[in-house]
Amino acid sequence: MGKIAFLFPGQGSQTAGMGKALAEQDKSVKSFFEIADQKLGFSLSTLIFEGPQEKLTLTTNAQPALLTTSIAILDHFKRSGVKPDFVAGHSLGEYTALVAAEAISFEDGVYAVRKRGEFMEEAVPNGEGTMAAVLGLDRDQLTAVTEEVTADGNPVQLANMNCPGQIVISGSRAGVEQASAKAKEEGAKRVLPLEVSGPFHSKLMKPAAEKFKQILDEIEIKDAAVPVIANVTASEMTSSSEINSRLIEQLYSPVLWEDSIRRMIDLGVDTFIEIGPGKVLSGLVKKVDRSLKTYAVSDAETCQAVTESLKEELR
Repeated sequence: MGKIAFLFPGQGSQTAGMGKALAEQDKSVKSFFEIADQKLGFSLSTLIFEGPQEKLTLTTNAQPALLTTSIAILDHFKRSGVKPDFVAGHSLGEYTALVAAEAISFEDGVYAVRKRGEFMEEAVPNGEGTMAAVLGLDRDQLTAVTEEVTADGNPVQLANMNCPGQIVISGSRAGVEQASAKAKEEGAKRVLPLEVSGPFHSKLMKPAAEKFKQILDEIEIKDAAVPVIANVTASEMTSSSEINSRLIEQLYSPVLWEDSIRRMIDLGVDTFIEIGPGKVLSGLVKKVDRSLKTYAVSDAETCQAVTESLKEELR
């Protein structure tokens, strides 16, 4: 067996009720939800456990909710004794990865992503920016499309390089709509508009990044105990100074997820464990390389199943 990476999901994986059964069974898990409530000054846990889904999905709520739930599930899974050689998270999930790597405390992480969500919501008035997933077009072709549309005065750029044949574009509403039409003309199989509140990971998020600098100055960022694969560079980072600068860049830069998975493969990782709600990242890993082993841990049952499966492999 090769090396192990823990992966943490980003926005879109949130579902009302996530983590509830585990919190009811495990006092240590429950404590993370209680700490988040105290830190934020409202009952985030009620929103996570009871919904409504529409309110949970708001960026300002979804970000701390996902970080809290994923770290609480990680706390339960840690008792299996399985340790990662690397950690990574998709967009928001990078903060969860940094908490897992002990670079940021849980309390600071919850606070930071709540403010991050607020600044992202404020950066572009609702309805003026959007995102779309483009399927079946390669990176170079899509880059040419977005550059052409941007040159005409409607900014749009590549935002998430998720896996081969799946790239998300982000920018002004007009820019995304025009690029979507041109992408189809260039041979894209499908273009799916995304239900998002803003143009995340685009240059339009630079005002949010400026404000967010102050939040990162407020919290303590340490050197990571485990290498974190950065979204912005798809390479390892451990130093506190690099983590700080990459988190600011991450707001307006593309998420190099496919590149990050390939980098971990090059570093000897053959087992990827997604920790948190859903199985989105496990699916993306398989699209990069079907031979890789993927697991998803989201509750007590999956935690036990994954632990038993890994023990079999480690024998």
